Amino acid sequence: MPVPSRVRRRSAALLAATALCLAPALAPASAAPTPHDELPRVVGLSVTDQLGLLAAGETSSVDLVQAYLDRIAAYDDAYADQPGLQAVVTVSPTALENARLLDAERAAGISRGPLHGVPVLVKDNYATYDMPTSAGSEALADYQTTEDSTAVERLRDAGAIIVGKTNMAEFAWHGTYTLSSVRGETHNPYDQDVSASGSSGGTGAAIAAGFAAAGLGTDSCGSIIGPSAHQSLVGYRPTMGLTSVAGIVPLSVRQDVSGPMTTTVEDAALLGSVLAGVDPADPQTAIAAEQDPATFVPGLSDTALQGKRIGTFHWDYSTATPEGPRPGTEEVTAIVDRAVDDLAAQGAEIVDVPFTREFVQQQLASGGWIDMRPSVDAFFAATEAQWPAGLAELTAPTDRLTFSDVVADGKSSLDQATIDSWLALADVPNPDYDAAVAAQEAGKVAMDAFFVEHDLDALAMPTSEAPANPDWAGTTFCDVGANTGIPTISLPAGFTAAGLPVGLELAAPRSTDATLLAMAYDYEQATEHRLPPASTPELPRNGVIPKAVIATGPSREDG
Repeated sequence: MPVPSRVRRRSAALLAATALCLAPALAPASAAPTPHDELPRVVGLSVTDQLGLLAAGETSSVDLVQAYLDRIAAYDDAYADQPGLQAVVTVSPTALENARLLDAERAAGISRGPLHGVPVLVKDNYATYDMPTSAGSEALADYQTTEDSTAVERLRDAGAIIVGKTNMAEFAWHGTYTLSSVRGETHNPYDQDVSASGSSGGTGAAIAAGFAAAGLGTDSCGSIIGPSAHQSLVGYRPTMGLTSVAGIVPLSVRQDVSGPMTTTVEDAALLGSVLAGVDPADPQTAIAAEQDPATFVPGLSDTALQGKRIGTFHWDYSTATPEGPRPGTEEVTAIVDRAVDDLAAQGAEIVDVPFTREFVQQQLASGGWIDMRPSVDAFFAATEAQWPAGLAELTAPTDRLTFSDVVADGKSSLDQATIDSWLALADVPNPDYDAAVAAQEAGKVAMDAFFVEHDLDALAMPTSEAPANPDWAGTTFCDVGANTGIPTISLPAGFTAAGLPVGLELAAPRSTDATLLAMAYDYEQATEHRLPPASTPELPRNGVIPKAVIATGPSREDG
């Protein structure tokens, strides 16, 4: 099965050409770096905040990048009494150089786009021409593509600086924790003893901890919205096909979506507008022509919920585990119920709807990842890259890299049963695959019909039924968006008494992303629940890391 993988070198060429034109302007920045004790304080700074500071000349891209690099150095590995987040796999060796170039362009009156000079992070399954793409696998630690993924190219073309790449569950498999053989397990900055969720837990932990103001995740079933909910972020899973997955190591090309993870809805809308659009390398993006991403940010309104019909429902979680409901379920339910009350207070009409467990399980089919191994093999075959000598020869066929080669050394963090099941998958298409696709298409029709039948603008639900614990930080309703392709967003809804974040998920009809973002913005502005974690505080002016960090919850009480 062909997998979209066309990526480009244009960003690198543009950087080189511009550097030559602006070489004299680069010298002062290179010669006189800002002392670390004068770097900007970045905790709580949004992308929009940074753009304002940059435009006003109150900071520089070099200083922002250096501030984030300092935070990664301070908090990503073990420090004081904390294990460290282990959220970042690779730091860009050219981030500061690129920042100097973008500062020089700004001084010369040049703007590449809406993200000019803003540092961002991307999950380590996005191809990047200047950093390896491991997809969480130690065997791929030196897998170097020659070109960028479409999403990364669009970020660079908009002026963003890729500061580094974040840890992920290996091959994006686990949705309840983030564990890879290349970086280990990512820890949640709100309590470093609990899970950061997955599979984009590295991006979630990094953005929550202030390693950048925004990052990219991928979502096949909860991998953007789950880590966002459990780390008090805005996680936006666009309509499937609105954003390109070309150049991203796949889990399932039938469900994979590229999207932003940010601290504000405005930032999510901004990054979404940059990422969105038709891409010839990804046939699924034909649907992107149905929307105008230029309306995403201007369409944000603190009255967007007025008159909107939002469906709500309650499930029984008493059998979630053999012992009963997960700890904290009742507390999360109460917090989400208050969030629904907040939607109503903003003018939404709340409607009880029969969105049952049986409807989701019986009609919103996923197909069970039966295209995983064929999709990964097709990605390797179609992507120009270099990898360690001998890797492709570990298993047959020996003339090309395959998933079988990558897991042959036994070092994968994936359990052997999962590996064996993926290796046994038949090439696609095949009768089982065709049946799964047909069932999933029927589920999309059923989901679309549900919104029409009940005249809904959105559904509201808990992103996760329970708070994170050391072994689990799941996403209860990931099927709603992932299996059907409709847009969903997770929003900070408050904190448990123990200081663990809770998320509210909104799901909207297909290709109504602008409306979804506007409703999310209205809720966010009315509630302002997000708070940064206390375990990764602002670095002191002298750059000294605190000897002890005691608090692990939010930095002030919040319900």
